[in-house]
Amino acid sequence: MAKTIYFDNTSVPEALQKGGWDIKLSAVIMGFANLANKQWVKGSLFLISQLAFLVAFVNQILPALAGLITLGTKTQGMETREIDGVSLQVAVDGDNSMLMLIFGLASLIFCLVFAYIYWCNLKSARNIYVLKEQGETIPNFREDFRSLTNERFHMTLMTVPLIGVLLFTVLPLIYMICLAFTNYDHNHLPPKSLFDWIGLVNFGSIFNGRMASTFFPVLSWTLIWAVFATVTNFFFGIVLALLINTKGLKFKKFWRIVFVVTIAVPQFISLLIMRTLLNDSGPLNSFLMQLGLIQNPLPFLADPVWAKFSVIVVNMWVGIPFTMLIATGIIMNLPSEQIEAAEIDGANKFQIFKSITFPQILLVMTPSLIQQFIGNINNFNVIYLLTGGGPVNSNFYQAGSTDLLVTWLYKLTVTAADYNLASVIGIIIFSVSAIFSLLAYTRTASYKEGGAR
Repeated sequence: MAKTIYFDNTSVPEALQKGGWDIKLSAVIMGFANLANKQWVKGSLFLISQLAFLVAFVNQILPALAGLITLGTKTQGMETREIDGVSLQVAVDGDNSMLMLIFGLASLIFCLVFAYIYWCNLKSARNIYVLKEQGETIPNFREDFRSLTNERFHMTLMTVPLIGVLLFTVLPLIYMICLAFTNYDHNHLPPKSLFDWIGLVNFGSIFNGRMASTFFPVLSWTLIWAVFATVTNFFFGIVLALLINTKGLKFKKFWRIVFVVTIAVPQFISLLIMRTLLNDSGPLNSFLMQLGLIQNPLPFLADPVWAKFSVIVVNMWVGIPFTMLIATGIIMNLPSEQIEAAEIDGANKFQIFKSITFPQILLVMTPSLIQQFIGNINNFNVIYLLTGGGPVNSNFYQAGSTDLLVTWLYKLTVTAADYNLASVIGIIIFSVSAIFSLLAYTRTASYKEGGAR
């Protein structure tokens, strides 16, 4: 039976202190312990990575880090140069603050990756020390490689996704956060102009400056919208599921299919059709006027109050079938014994729903409700495709009466090119979503029951 070796019982500092010269030198020359103990491939890889990092550090990383601090010093412009005795205005390239920020952040991530490789080098030296102390054979490269396809196969599988996450998730996220601390707006667009670090000025502008008169109304409407959109879909979805699953109702499958059709149709098509339908000159207003029920078109999308009411109703049309399907699955799997026992005890349908059906639906759907609430905070499609954030509000900056934070963020970037303010809004959206999710989920019965197990 193979002997189990616990490497973690010996810390890396302890191994460096008690180990031989080969172990100690690994702190300076990466892979030295491996090379000294005939782990040629592994030691060479560590050494090559160190040499590559040193070369890159001098030639690329240091300039990139300097650029990250300054974000550029030379602006693009025109210079007068004398060519063949003639003075001419010549365009001169300047620094690009955006690229300098990206390359600087990438350099920081590269340094962190190298720090991890360096730590792996120290752990490898520690492992060699432990093996030598216990009189065990030091594995060769083939044995190490075999371990990557067996007991450490999970690490092998995670390598490529981890690199992808660093490049395409972490780097853009950090870049967005950094923009919130710069003056990268429509007046400072690279490469023509430079932008610079300005600290918390943008946050002050949002919370207590010129943007406050737009931010707080938009934030309030975002939360109101999220609550109503979530509650209405949840409540009416359950009601619809109960009606369809009522005993004695015929053609249950047909009714389910009718309501699920809205899921089958792409959401943007449904919303654009609704936008046309609710237009001032749309079919609905024309039909009501022909019937003589109204004299003038109803401002479904032109009046702020009507528009807010309209988006909530249309969202119900789009979202209720999802809740209905989930609730139907739960209702069909409820223990019939409890319901039959309640009926024998004389409970009416409302009491059964209140005491048996609804609590079990809520228990299962609470995590989904939290997800729906967060999704509605970031519900770009319904607002943008139905109202475009309108109607226009002259008191707001780049926002309409029905704009959510996420659609306002979109307009700040695409329309106004105020990337710094948009980044602040993005941070706020993330903070609100994360805090609510953590507070709400940790207080649910689903979480408590899962923790109890």
